[in-house]
Amino acid sequence: MKNNTPIFRGIATALITPLTADGIDYAQFGKLIDWQIDQGINALVICGTTGESSTLSDAEHRRAIAFACEKVNGRVPVIAGTGSNETAYAVELTKSACADGADAVLVVTPYYNKTTQNGLVAMYNTIADASTKPVILYNVPSRTGIGIQPETYVKLAQHPNIAAIKEANSDISKIVETFALVGDQLDIYSGNDDQIVPILSMGGQGCISVLSNVVPKETVAITDQFFAGNVAEAARLQCQFMPLIRSLFCESNPIPVKAAMAALGFCENYLRLPLVPMEQDHYETMLQRMRELGLQV
Repeated sequence: MKNNTPIFRGIATALITPLTADGIDYAQFGKLIDWQIDQGINALVICGTTGESSTLSDAEHRRAIAFACEKVNGRVPVIAGTGSNETAYAVELTKSACADGADAVLVVTPYYNKTTQNGLVAMYNTIADASTKPVILYNVPSRTGIGIQPETYVKLAQHPNIAAIKEANSDISKIVETFALVGDQLDIYSGNDDQIVPILSMGGQGCISVLSNVVPKETVAITDQFFAGNVAEAARLQCQFMPLIRSLFCESNPIPVKAAMAALGFCENYLRLPLVPMEQDHYETMLQRMRELGLQV
């Protein structure tokens, strides 16, 4: 029997991982977590795409999740990124995250393998079988080369541990079709900051956000206004933040957001190869967009 209570409602920050040449900067990581919670964020995603999970070692990945769970200490839900293109490894990461106190796991489609839709069903069911916490399906075909089709969600919704979708598919028509097929069975979250209000309008529960790294309180206000019935104000805020959203995605995430958070003093602008710092003209434009919103950079 599924639990009908959403994992979170509103905005979950897909949190950056503060890195230095020596590894994860846990002092800064802890300060960042506290700041996000103080700013009113509704949940935190640890070791997702924005957290540079693809270049973390296994030990770093597991420790980052455990650290975040301990630091958060139940103040907001912690969602751990545990996906991999190796299903057995995803199972082990999922078990580890659940044991360390994560409230849910976020599992991306398997990149590079180019599996079939039947393969996706088999993989997700295997991971969900191993999980003791709710599973969020993460559909981001532009990164992984494989997308979850709306009809496939119907099959996946049958598993009692599969609770939600992070939908980062830019095809809004397919997202609407997904709502029509499984919107009453799976909670759906926007995975794109430029689609927060559109997906809320279809019955979505919120967004797993990159923008909220930089402006958590203001991003939460978008969903707060919508849920309070102030749809026009939510739409106005969505539009207000579009210039910054465009800057945050003018190069591959998390290149721009890491630079933005460094400019705000939360981390070094340190990325692991193959990621490199953003181009200077893009950086200057992003800083200007931040200044227009009143940020001191």
